[in-house]
Amino acid sequence: MGVQERKSRHKANVRRLILDAARDLFVTEGYQHTSLRKIAEKIEYSPATIYLYFQDKSELLDALLTETFTELDAKLRHISLRETDSLTALRRGLRTYIEFGLSHPNHYLLAFVQNEALFEGERKHYKLKHGPACFDNLRQAVRRAISDGHLTDEDPETTAQALWAAAHGLTSLLITQPDFPFVARRRLIERMLTLLLDGVRRRQG
Repeated sequence: MGVQERKSRHKANVRRLILDAARDLFVTEGYQHTSLRKIAEKIEYSPATIYLYFQDKSELLDALLTETFTELDAKLRHISLRETDSLTALRRGLRTYIEFGLSHPNHYLLAFVQNEALFEGERKHYKLKHGPACFDNLRQAVRRAISDGHLTDEDPETTAQALWAAAHGLTSLLITQPDFPFVARRRLIERMLTLLLDGVRRRQG
């Protein structure tokens, strides 16, 4: 490995440390109460190091939300491109959304759950910048399922929002209420998806 490659890898590793520490602190201590100094202390670097990578907290928040929405969007797009049956694609997309949140709880809490007022208006700006593409995957999946005759021919926007609200609700509860005696996660997720899709499915005859 050459000197330049080692330097590039070191920079990437430090940037990763900064982002992971910032996400953890934003979730556990709150965006307003997290300073760049606290982030530096968590990773045992000087505050000056943070400024080599990010100008301020706002830029850190933007990077974190970009990362979360980009990864989620890629997973959902992959399903829409690979799955030929539109109803199966819709179900898989909803399941993938839930599983993404459960596998990345701090990513999910930062992007979707924490009180907007705590971010001094900044998270709203970045969510509007990066979030719509993710929701559009669901919107398009609903329209495709309607076009194929699987779902009732009602307002696809309302249907998509209702499905997302349910998926978001379950994801949030499973993350934030760990002491509730939920049944096995997989069983609960699949049961909810069945109830949701049965509720909007087109009846034959």
